[in-house]
Amino acid sequence: KPRMAKSAREAELNLDAERVPGQPRVTLSGTVNKIIASLRTIQPEKAQIAVTGADDRYRDLRIENTLTDGNGDQASLKKGAHIEVTVTAKPKK
Repeated sequence: KPRMAKSAREAELNLDAERVPGQPRVTLSGTVNKIIASLRTIQPEKAQIAVTGADDRYRDLRIENTLTDGNGDQASLKKGAHIEVTVTAKPKK
């Protein structure tokens, strides 16, 4: 890309329809490695996710496997599923 002034870059970003302004974020791809059953019935099962592109120490994430789809219905991850993980940073106060 050619060099451009900061104001021109900001104007270009404002015209991008797919870009949502707001908090800084990154989206990484990952794969569900395993589903971990809960030892107690009151606790939900967990999904272990291997995140592509993360450092070795931070590659595996564990989250509750109780999700909601776009229609508001309950959903869960399955072993081997390819997913996208979005990490969002809170703004400084």
